[in-house]
Order: sequence, then C-alpha cells, then structure tokens
Amino acid sequence: MRFQDRRHAGQVLAALLRVRQEKGALPQPLVLALPRGGVVVAQEVARALQAPLDVVVTRKVGAPQQPEVGLGAVVGDEPPLFDEEALGELALSPQELAPVVERERAELRRREELYRKGRPAPDITGRTALIVDDGLATGSTARAALRSIRAQGPEQALLAVPVCSPQAERLLRAEADEVLCVHQPCSFMAVSEWYEDFDQVTDDEVLDALYGT
Repeated sequence: MRFQDRRHAGQVLAALLRVRQEKGALPQPLVLALPRGGVVVAQEVARALQAPLDVVVTRKVGAPQQPEVGLGAVVGDEPPLFDEEALGELALSPQELAPVVERERAELRRREELYRKGRPAPDITGRTALIVDDGLATGSTARAALRSIRAQGPEQALLAVPVCSPQAERLLRAEADEVLCVHQPCSFMAVSEWYEDFDQVTDDEVLDALYGT
C-alpha cells in the first residue's frame, strides 16, 4: 500500500479514527502534529474529528557524520532522550552528541516561536491527546513527544500514523495507550518509500494548516 501524498494519507488515517470516535473511544480529542511532515496528515485528521489542531515540536538527534541516522530526540527544554542501543552500536556517548543536541534544540525553539506566535501550548489535562506524524521509522521523535505529552496529564495519549515499521510500533506500544497504524509493512527502509509524493513540508504550509494564512 502506498499513499499518494500526505493529504491522502491523512484522509485514510482520519477515516479509521472517525470510526473509533463514533464508538466513543476518543473523548475530547486534541490533535497534536509532529512538524513538519505530520502537520499535513494531522490537518485531515483534525478536520474529520472536528477537533483542535496544534503541534508538539520535536527534533531528531542524528549521528555527527550521518545526520539521517536517528540516535535520539529532544522536545521542549527537557533532557534529550537517546536510543541507548544505537549509541552503543556507534560507540558514542551523550557527551559527544552535545553539540548536535544544542543545534537541534536551537532549531526546535525557532520552530516553536514561529508556529506558536506567542500563544501558550494547549492544556492537555483530561483530554485525548492524539499525536500524529506522517510515518515512523525508528520512532525516536514520537517517543520523546509521547513522554512529554503524558507528563501533562491527558486522559489518554494515542499515537496515530499512516505507516510504521514493526520495530517502531513495538517500541512505542510501551509509551502510548495505543498505537494506531494504517499500514505496517514487514519490509521497511524509510517512510518516504510508502508515498508517491513525499516533498518536504515548509514552514508556510505548517502555518497555513494552523492558522489558515
């Protein structure tokens, strides 16, 4: 199964979630997108559920010479959350990754300031926090997001994605009340291979989804 683009993926995911909502399984939903790619998917979900849309900004911490290799993630001002197994495989320590963490945290703050426009983060207490991304490969950023959200006291914290690797689903099953994935292929190399169009999402597209500007 391949999706045409993120909007199509969001519509397919939204149909699945709409059925659950009609059964009363998603009380007081708040859709929280992982920027930037997850925002386009989440916009379709929020529209279908008639729920507010917001963001939880995370940044992947990549290997110094291989930034595409995720070793952990940062969210807010919280300490970075590392994949200890991945660090061991590359013989890297958290201290050696400090410059990478600071660089990613600076970009995280830039995005939070841009996307929030001075407004506070939403109150999640007692709500269904529905965290949405365009797909999960390692699950490192989603894991950081889930831990941050759960600490804020939601009624439940669910993770919903169009496609995910079996490895990521197993990892995140212990972090979320439930992981909802439309397509979980046995062979998984990258999220992009399950989309016909996987162009990079821009800041302007994120702002348009959040504010209609």
